[in-house]
Amino acid sequence: MPLSTNPTESLINPQTRPQAAAAMFTVRDPLGSVPLRLLINGAPHDVSVEPWTTLLDALRERIGLTGTKKGCNHGACGACTVLVDGRRVLSCLTLTLTVREREITTIEGLAGSDGALHPMQRAFAEYDALQCGYCTPGQVVSAVGMLAEVDRACPSAATPPTRSFAGRTDLDEREIRERMSGNLCRCAAYQNIVAAIRHVAASTAPDRDGRDDHAAL
Repeated sequence: MPLSTNPTESLINPQTRPQAAAAMFTVRDPLGSVPLRLLINGAPHDVSVEPWTTLLDALRERIGLTGTKKGCNHGACGACTVLVDGRRVLSCLTLTLTVREREITTIEGLAGSDGALHPMQRAFAEYDALQCGYCTPGQVVSAVGMLAEVDRACPSAATPPTRSFAGRTDLDEREIRERMSGNLCRCAAYQNIVAAIRHVAASTAPDRDGRDDHAAL
C-alpha cells in the first residue's frame, strides 16, 4: 500500500511521516535559475537567469544584445547604461530579477522601426562625438535619459539652489557636463559630446511625457 503524503494522516499513521515531511519542507534551490520575461525594446524575451545575473550579462550573453558594453563592471564608467522605464540605470549593477515586466531600452532600441537613427545617434555622428566608440552606446543612451530628466525639470548638482530649474532653457554646458559626469570617455571626446547634446536639446521638442517627440523631428 503506497504511503500517503497527507500531513494530517502522518500524525495518525507514523509510517507516512518521513514522506510527508519531505513534501512539506521541499524548498526551491535558491541558487537555481529563475524563468522570467523581460520587455526589451518593445519586445518580450523569455529567459532563465540565476539570482545573481546582472542585466548587463543577461542582455549580452542570454539575449544577444551586445550593443550595451561592459566597461569597468563596477558602475564607475557608464558604458553599460540602459533605460528602465525611461530612467538611466547602470546595467552592470542591476540584477535582472529586479526589472522583470519593466520597459528596458538599449542602444539597439533607440532607432525607429524603419531603421532611422535616433536624433541623439545622428548628432553623435555629425559632431564626431566619439573616437574608439566603446563608450558611445552608453553615452548616447545616457544622453537620451538625461534629456528626459531635463524635460521633467529635475535639478542637478550644477543647478543654482536659489531658483528652480527651467528645463532646456537652463541646459548650458556646465549642466550637461555635470549630468553626464557618470559616463567616462577614455578618448576624451567630451567637447564634441557636449556639442552633440546641445544640438539635440535645441533642435527637438519634448512631448508631454518628458521624452523626445520623434514625430516632430
